[in-house]
Amino acid sequence: MAGIFYGVGVGPGDPELLTLKAVEVIRNADVVIAPKTEKKEGSTALSIAHPYLKTDVEILRLVFPMVNDADTLANAWENNKNSILAELQAGKKVVFLTLGDPMFYSTYMYVYRLLKNSGYAIETIPGVPAFCAIGSQLGQPLAEGNDILSIIPATMSEEELDAILGVVDNVVLMKVYKNFGQVVAKLKEHGFGENSVMISRCGLPDEQISYNLDEVDPTNVNYLSTILAKKRKLG
Repeated sequence: MAGIFYGVGVGPGDPELLTLKAVEVIRNADVVIAPKTEKKEGSTALSIAHPYLKTDVEILRLVFPMVNDADTLANAWENNKNSILAELQAGKKVVFLTLGDPMFYSTYMYVYRLLKNSGYAIETIPGVPAFCAIGSQLGQPLAEGNDILSIIPATMSEEELDAILGVVDNVVLMKVYKNFGQVVAKLKEHGFGENSVMISRCGLPDEQISYNLDEVDPTNVNYLSTILAKKRKLG
C-alpha cells in the first residue's frame, strides 16, 4: 500500500474545534508528527490532538529549529524530509499536526513544498485560525459592511506597519511577542488603542485575555498571542 501524507490543522487550542475530517484522519493515522523547536520539549498541537490518538500510534517528534544559520536549517529540513519519506515508503498514513490552519503561518507549508513532488499523495485538512476563534469568543466581528481587515505579522518593518495601519479599519496582529511595545505604540498612534484586545493561548487551559494592553508586561508576552483591534470611529 502506498503511503499518504496529511497536514492537519488542529485549531487554536480547544480539541472540540477540530473538524470531523481532522478527527477521522488523526484516529486512523499510523504515524503522527509533532513538530517542535529546539527550545521546547512539548508540542501544543500534539496535546490538542491527544484525545483522538489511537493507543498504538507512533509519535514522531521532529525538530524544526528557529535559527538564522543557513546550514543548520538546511540540514534539519533535509533530515526531517528523509524521516517523513521513510514512513511513507513503508506505506503508512502520516499525519503532520499544526496549530490553527495548515496554510496560515505554518511550518507545514514548507514541509508540503518539500514533499509535493515526492510521488506520494498529500491531503491538507484545514483548521480554525486563532483570530477567528478569538472573534467568536469575544463576540467581536472581524469585519462588517465595507470594512477593510488586514492580517499583519507584527515582525514587519515600522514603515510597513505605519502604511497598513493608516488605511485599515480592523486589524489582526500575529507574532506580537517579539516587539510588543512597538506594536502597542503604533496602535495608539493610528487610533486603535482604545479598541484593542490580546488573547494568549486561546482555547487552552491557561488562556489569558488582556483588554488593556498598557497593563501587559512587554517582556513576558506568550508566543501564542494575537491582538484584535478596531479603529476608533470619529464623530
